[in-house]
Amino acid sequence: MARPSLASTLEDGLNRRLLPLLRRRGWRPTTITYTGYGSPERLRVLARVLLKEDDGDVAGADVGATEDELVEAQEAERGWRSFLTTPVSHLPVVVEIAGREHSARVDRGGYLDLLVPDHGLPPGWHDITVRARGARPTTARVLVIGAETRFGVISDIDDTVMVTRVPRPLVAAWNTFVRHTSTRQPVPGMAELFRHVQAARPDAPVLYLSTGAWNVVPALERFFRRSDLPAGPMLMTDWGPTNTGWFRSGQEHKRTTLRRLLIDFPELSWLLVGDDGQHDPEIYAELAREHPDRVTAVAIRQLTPTEHVLSHGTPQALDGGRGQHDGGRLTEGHRVPFVEAGDGEALWEQLAPHLT
Repeated sequence: MARPSLASTLEDGLNRRLLPLLRRRGWRPTTITYTGYGSPERLRVLARVLLKEDDGDVAGADVGATEDELVEAQEAERGWRSFLTTPVSHLPVVVEIAGREHSARVDRGGYLDLLVPDHGLPPGWHDITVRARGARPTTARVLVIGAETRFGVISDIDDTVMVTRVPRPLVAAWNTFVRHTSTRQPVPGMAELFRHVQAARPDAPVLYLSTGAWNVVPALERFFRRSDLPAGPMLMTDWGPTNTGWFRSGQEHKRTTLRRLLIDFPELSWLLVGDDGQHDPEIYAELAREHPDRVTAVAIRQLTPTEHVLSHGTPQALDGGRGQHDGGRLTEGHRVPFVEAGDGEALWEQLAPHLT
């Protein structure tokens, strides 16, 4: 086991001092569930236990407000409120799936990442229950991908389906901590792209892979519903310290997660969707070179010159416009289509021949 870094040691010490103080102020353990996924053989359950204020104070909602009024208040929530939390470390948790209970314990960051074999759920969407000690039981959604499924979609989020320009530090801070979550804008045509893909491949699951923080998942889910984007598991990361340093590597998170999905679903081939603002073309090209039979196609949304400047400081893609492909092929000798366009509809025009 790796020794804790100075960063993680300081974070753990701060949390230990905060917990008693916040409990005295009325904060209580709250379970935040994330959409899980799995195959008929095993299911991955994702959640986090945090110490939070009473939900009635969030976004200034009035006591006795209707459900619609509460949703409207949530939509106006400022992003920074998502980060006013303290994790509850090593708390016991019970996950109930199809009438059977599975015991677990969250990690030092309050995260639950539980792999349940022989879960007994058929393919499709299901609700399960997560009960953390001292917290109210919470329902979690999980997607079981059937054994007969042969195709799926993995998509980035920031600047691929949602205009956020997250990589630029000052813009990321503004979008995350200041702007209302209800002001986020969808990338034009991306909802239509996913509808076209799912019409061509009706059983195709959609999973989202992002370097964004788990804290923003509830806001992202509301944004996806409002923007008519398909629901799917969101595989995020934690911005906090690790056993090796102050911050996690976003590129390594994407590489590791992509390879895990290849292992979890050995029969699936994937459409990889991203943008050219940072490293998606490079990471996807790398995966296609290593596993050309597991990548059906790559679709890259091209940022505008202004978006590139805000993303990384220059008005063109990081590769200088040379691309990671040659004649639409990511790897010499393997026909892996690589399409690029500025919006979802234009991407679909190029993808359609490869998926229909």
